[in-house]
Amino acid sequence: MIGKLVGALLILAIGAAAGELASRNDHSSGGAARACGPAPHFVSAAHENSATLRTAAWSVFGRPETGWEVYAPLAAHEIGVDCPGDAEGFAAALAAWQGDHRLSASGIMNEATLRALDRTWQGRRPFVVANAHGFCPAPPALLANARIDEGYGGKQIQLRAGALDAYRRMVAAARAEEPVLAADRRMLTIFSGYRDPAADAARCARELNCNAVVRATCSAHRTGLAMDLFLGAAPGYPPDSSADPNRLYQSRSNAYLWMVAHARQFGFVNYPFEPWHWEWTGEPP
Repeated sequence: MIGKLVGALLILAIGAAAGELASRNDHSSGGAARACGPAPHFVSAAHENSATLRTAAWSVFGRPETGWEVYAPLAAHEIGVDCPGDAEGFAAALAAWQGDHRLSASGIMNEATLRALDRTWQGRRPFVVANAHGFCPAPPALLANARIDEGYGGKQIQLRAGALDAYRRMVAAARAEEPVLAADRRMLTIFSGYRDPAADAARCARELNCNAVVRATCSAHRTGLAMDLFLGAAPGYPPDSSADPNRLYQSRSNAYLWMVAHARQFGFVNYPFEPWHWEWTGEPP
């Protein structure tokens, strides 16, 4: 009994600390991203990035991938520029970020740099921080029901009340700022919110994919803080397909680009491998 109580208290402390860190990081990197101007000292680095953007054979997220283009928008936002991954300005800003993180300040995206970026991103997810300390949060006692129009295709969605309120404020802002998102009301609707842990465990066992890159026996969806948002889908793929063409398609969508730029203002952080997966950090998991 004491062990369970200590574990619960640690989850609360870890989650609160991670959420606080996310908030501080968001304010410290706040403001508009810098414009992407020329950077003559980084022409060679930009050329190298242009090549690896679509060809690098890395396995940062648990399975082999070709290129890092899916992560370019998130990386650009992280290093504070509004430009593509093959631009000189991107390379210059990346070099500064690398230097700040004790990496070789070459401006060249490599596997070590992408891993360092991923550690930064994952460190903003209180659920991941708790999991890394060996804790799997219990499901919440209370959940709120989303409106039918908030669920993708009219699906019934449940979330914690705070997460649902933050989601509503975020979507209202997105639709007010982006005419494309206002015109297509399916965009940013939720196709998965709270998921029963027993059902999740049964599904990953059935698919022989427990604790792999896609399915986990202890999923963030058990917390009522995680949600999968509709960002569109590549032709022939469902919206939650982890196939590379679908993830790349979504990473280029207006919905995802808006989320990358603004979601943290509302307390949401992304699981980078899945453009559609976002978690609210306003409460411990």
